[in-house]
Amino acid sequence: MVQEFHALRSIAALFAVAVLLGGCSLASRRPNLPEPSSSPETPGSPGSSITEPLSLETLTPDAPTEPHAPPRENRLSAATRSLVTQARTLMSHGDLDGASSTLDRALRIEPNNPLLWIELGRLRLAEGDAHQAEGCGRKALSAASGDVGTTAESRRLLADALRAQRRNQEASEIERQPLTH
Repeated sequence: MVQEFHALRSIAALFAVAVLLGGCSLASRRPNLPEPSSSPETPGSPGSSITEPLSLETLTPDAPTEPHAPPRENRLSAATRSLVTQARTLMSHGDLDGASSTLDRALRIEPNNPLLWIELGRLRLAEGDAHQAEGCGRKALSAASGDVGTTAESRRLLADALRAQRRNQEASEIERQPLTH
Protein backbone atom coordinates (compact mmCIF):
# COMPACT_ATOMS: atom_id res chain seq x y z
CA MET A 1 0.00 0.00 0.00
CA VAL A 2 2.80 2.44 0.92
CA GLN A 3 4.73 1.48 -2.22
CA GLU A 4 1.63 2.06 -4.34
CA PHE A 5 1.19 5.48 -2.72
CA HIS A 6 4.81 6.44 -3.44
CA ALA A 7 4.49 5.15 -7.02
CA LEU A 8 1.34 7.22 -7.51
CA ARG A 9 3.06 10.30 -6.08
CA SER A 10 5.94 9.78 -8.53
CA ILE A 11 3.51 9.43 -11.41
CA ALA A 12 1.67 12.57 -10.29
CA ALA A 13 4.97 14.48 -10.13
CA LEU A 14 5.94 13.31 -13.62
CA PHE A 15 2.49 14.28 -14.88
CA ALA A 16 2.87 17.74 -13.36
CA VAL A 17 6.26 18.18 -15.06
CA ALA A 18 4.79 17.02 -18.39
CA VAL A 19 1.90 19.45 -18.02
CA LEU A 20 4.26 22.31 -17.22
CA LEU A 21 6.49 21.48 -20.17
CA GLY A 22 3.47 21.18 -22.43
CA GLY A 23 2.19 24.52 -21.18
CA CYS A 24 5.57 26.10 -21.91
CA SER A 25 5.56 24.91 -25.51
CA LEU A 26 2.03 26.23 -26.02
CA ALA A 27 2.94 29.53 -24.40
CA SER A 28 5.94 29.94 -26.64
CA ARG A 29 3.77 29.39 -29.73
CA ARG A 30 1.05 31.81 -28.62
CA PRO A 31 2.75 35.03 -29.80
CA ASN A 32 2.83 33.64 -33.35
CA LEU A 33 -0.94 33.25 -33.49
CA PRO A 34 -2.77 35.50 -35.90
CA GLU A 35 -4.84 38.30 -34.46
CA PRO A 36 -8.57 37.64 -34.78
CA SER A 37 -10.09 39.75 -37.52
CA SER A 38 -13.54 41.21 -37.66
CA SER A 39 -14.03 40.11 -41.26
CA PRO A 40 -16.09 37.00 -42.00
CA GLU A 41 -13.22 35.38 -43.91
CA THR A 42 -12.41 31.81 -43.06
CA PRO A 43 -8.89 30.41 -42.91
CA GLY A 44 -7.73 29.34 -46.35
CA SER A 45 -10.32 31.44 -48.25
CA PRO A 46 -9.21 34.01 -50.82
CA GLY A 47 -8.02 37.13 -49.06
CA SER A 48 -7.39 35.30 -45.79
CA SER A 49 -4.19 36.28 -44.04
CA ILE A 50 -3.91 32.92 -42.29
CA THR A 51 -1.54 30.61 -44.16
CA GLU A 52 -1.07 27.93 -41.50
CA PRO A 53 -3.36 24.89 -41.23
CA LEU A 54 -6.41 25.06 -38.99
CA SER A 55 -5.65 24.22 -35.39
CA LEU A 56 -7.41 24.51 -32.07
CA GLU A 57 -5.24 27.51 -31.15
CA THR A 58 -6.14 29.24 -34.41
CA LEU A 59 -9.85 28.76 -33.86
CA THR A 60 -9.80 29.70 -30.18
CA PRO A 61 -6.97 32.17 -29.53
CA ASP A 62 -8.20 32.75 -25.97
CA ALA A 63 -7.82 29.07 -25.01
CA PRO A 64 -5.76 28.45 -21.85
CA THR A 65 -2.09 27.71 -22.40
CA GLU A 66 -2.11 24.72 -20.03
CA PRO A 67 -4.16 21.73 -21.17
CA HIS A 68 -4.66 20.40 -17.63
CA ALA A 69 -4.61 21.94 -14.20
CA PRO A 70 -1.85 20.69 -11.91
CA PRO A 71 -2.90 18.09 -9.34
CA ARG A 72 -4.62 19.61 -6.34
CA GLU A 73 -2.92 19.38 -2.97
CA ASN A 74 -4.76 20.11 0.27
CA ARG A 75 -2.93 22.15 2.90
CA LEU A 76 -3.63 23.51 6.35
CA SER A 77 -3.60 27.23 7.05
CA ALA A 78 -1.13 28.48 9.66
CA ALA A 79 -3.92 28.70 12.27
CA THR A 80 -5.23 25.18 11.69
CA ARG A 81 -1.72 23.74 11.46
CA SER A 82 -1.02 25.19 14.91
CA LEU A 83 -4.23 23.70 16.28
CA VAL A 84 -3.43 20.28 14.80
CA THR A 85 0.01 20.41 16.43
CA GLN A 86 -1.64 21.25 19.77
CA ALA A 87 -4.16 18.43 19.31
CA ARG A 88 -1.41 15.91 18.58
CA THR A 89 0.49 17.02 21.68
CA LEU A 90 -2.65 16.65 23.79
CA MET A 91 -3.27 13.19 22.31
CA SER A 92 0.28 12.10 23.08
CA HIS A 93 -0.29 13.11 26.70
CA GLY A 94 -3.56 11.18 26.83
CA ASP A 95 -5.85 14.23 26.82
CA LEU A 96 -8.27 13.02 24.16
CA ASP A 97 -11.02 15.43 25.24
CA GLY A 98 -8.67 18.40 24.91
CA ALA A 99 -7.47 17.15 21.53
CA SER A 100 -11.08 16.78 20.41
CA SER A 101 -12.04 20.33 21.36
CA THR A 102 -8.88 21.66 19.69
CA LEU A 103 -9.70 19.87 16.44
CA ASP A 104 -13.27 21.13 16.68
CA ARG A 105 -11.88 24.69 16.75
CA ALA A 106 -9.76 23.93 13.69
CA LEU A 107 -12.82 22.60 11.87
CA ARG A 108 -14.71 25.81 12.64
CA ILE A 109 -11.93 27.66 10.79
CA GLU A 110 -11.69 25.26 7.82
CA PRO A 111 -14.80 23.04 7.82
CA ASN A 112 -14.15 21.61 4.34
CA ASN A 113 -10.49 20.72 4.79
CA PRO A 114 -10.15 16.94 4.46
CA LEU A 115 -6.88 16.93 6.39
CA LEU A 116 -8.74 18.08 9.51
CA TRP A 117 -11.40 15.40 9.06
CA ILE A 118 -8.64 12.79 8.82
CA GLU A 119 -7.10 14.08 12.07
CA LEU A 120 -10.48 13.99 13.81
CA GLY A 121 -11.15 10.50 12.45
CA ARG A 122 -7.82 9.24 13.82
CA LEU A 123 -8.72 10.75 17.18
CA ARG A 124 -12.13 9.07 17.12
CA LEU A 125 -10.44 5.72 16.44
CA ALA A 126 -8.11 6.33 19.39
CA GLU A 127 -11.21 7.01 21.50
CA GLY A 128 -12.71 3.71 20.32
CA ASP A 129 -15.54 5.34 18.35
CA ALA A 130 -15.24 3.58 15.00
CA HIS A 131 -18.65 4.80 13.79
CA GLN A 132 -17.65 8.45 14.22
CA ALA A 133 -14.27 7.68 12.62
CA GLU A 134 -16.08 6.19 9.63
CA GLY A 135 -18.13 9.37 9.24
CA CYS A 136 -14.98 11.48 9.40
CA GLY A 137 -13.32 9.24 6.82
CA ARG A 138 -16.27 9.58 4.45
CA LYS A 139 -16.34 13.36 4.90
CA ALA A 140 -12.58 13.57 4.24
CA LEU A 141 -12.92 11.37 1.17
CA SER A 142 -15.66 13.53 -0.31
CA ALA A 143 -13.67 16.72 0.34
CA ALA A 144 -10.35 15.32 -0.93
CA SER A 145 -11.29 15.15 -4.61
CA GLY A 146 -8.34 15.85 -6.84
CA ASP A 147 -5.64 15.28 -4.22
CA VAL A 148 -4.29 11.76 -4.58
CA GLY A 149 -2.35 11.82 -1.30
CA THR A 150 -5.29 13.05 0.76
CA THR A 151 -7.61 10.60 -1.00
CA ALA A 152 -5.26 7.76 -0.06
CA GLU A 153 -5.14 8.90 3.59
CA SER A 154 -8.93 9.27 3.67
CA ARG A 155 -9.37 5.76 2.35
CA ARG A 156 -6.86 4.39 4.84
CA LEU A 157 -8.81 6.02 7.70
CA LEU A 158 -12.11 4.74 6.33
CA ALA A 159 -10.73 1.21 5.94
CA ASP A 160 -9.34 1.27 9.49
CA ALA A 161 -12.71 2.46 10.83
CA LEU A 162 -14.53 -0.27 8.92
CA ARG A 163 -12.12 -2.94 10.19
CA ALA A 164 -12.66 -1.69 13.75
CA GLN A 165 -16.35 -2.43 13.15
CA ARG A 166 -15.44 -5.89 11.76
CA ARG A 167 -16.55 -4.85 8.28
CA ASN A 168 -13.42 -6.30 6.68
CA GLN A 169 -14.92 -6.92 3.22
CA GLU A 170 -15.95 -3.26 2.87
CA ALA A 171 -12.52 -2.16 4.10
CA SER A 172 -10.81 -4.30 1.44
CA GLU A 173 -13.07 -2.88 -1.27
CA ILE A 174 -12.20 0.67 -0.23
CA GLU A 175 -8.47 -0.12 -0.38
CA ARG A 176 -8.75 -1.72 -3.82
CA GLN A 177 -10.34 1.32 -5.48
CA PRO A 178 -8.03 3.17 -7.88
CA LEU A 179 -6.72 6.51 -6.66
CA THR A 180 -7.04 8.36 -9.97
CA HIS A 181 -9.64 11.09 -10.28
